[in-house]
Amino acid sequence: MPNTTIKLTRKTGLYFAQDLGNGIELDMVLIKGGTFTMGAPETEEGSDDNERPQHQVTVPTFFMSKYPVTQAQWKAVADLPLVETELEKEPSYFKGDNLPVEQVSWYDAVEFCARLSNHTRRKYRLPSEAEWEYACRAGTTTPFHFGETITDELANYRPNESKEEYRQQTTPVGQFPANAFGLYDMHGNVEEYCLDDWHFDYETSPINDEKAPIDGSAWIEDYEEPYYVMRGGSWDASPNCCRCASREYVQPDYIYDNFNSFGFRVVCAIEPKKTQ
Repeated sequence: MPNTTIKLTRKTGLYFAQDLGNGIELDMVLIKGGTFTMGAPETEEGSDDNERPQHQVTVPTFFMSKYPVTQAQWKAVADLPLVETELEKEPSYFKGDNLPVEQVSWYDAVEFCARLSNHTRRKYRLPSEAEWEYACRAGTTTPFHFGETITDELANYRPNESKEEYRQQTTPVGQFPANAFGLYDMHGNVEEYCLDDWHFDYETSPINDEKAPIDGSAWIEDYEEPYYVMRGGSWDASPNCCRCASREYVQPDYIYDNFNSFGFRVVCAIEPKKTQ
């Protein structure tokens, strides 16, 4: 990638700390709604046709977890009453309370959200693709929220250049600079599950004439064998796969003992005020 100025900003936003018990908290950052251009232009180096056409999306305000879910947070929620499926308390290959949880499936992430919702009486879920990209970009239009270029000082990924450090595992959350919304690890470390069914681009549905939603909601269809979207790249991903617009997909039950780059973060919607 070309040598380009990297911009780093630090802002303090509104957030709340969700108590998970035993001194474990889940920090949820307020992401103020707005309109942005989703996807990548054809001129973006490393981009793919599945990231197009670019389109305007208006995203409502929501809360998103400051970091990918950590192993300590996972353990706390895995101890909560079952909703639909069992959760392994220590599924991760790379061990550490402040490391992101990995070796969990999309179904596991959904169960985590369900248990957390029941425990807190708040509606937690996986982010939609649009919410995830809007939160990742944090008002920017460049391939990465810090500019045109990614370096080993800004994220944990597999570098193309041998002079950069390849860490070969996950790193503690919050180790690298946050974006302008106050979110960490949006590029690299672990790939993050989204709520959406996988589509090969933003205007093609195999079962109807609908295009990708423009209201920030997830694009969900009634597939017999669904695949789901993943975002953000991982510690073992190339720079191209860590871009804001980059998209991957996975089966909901996909998990291998040595496949340790799949994680997630959660969102909490703002409930509309009830009229008297």
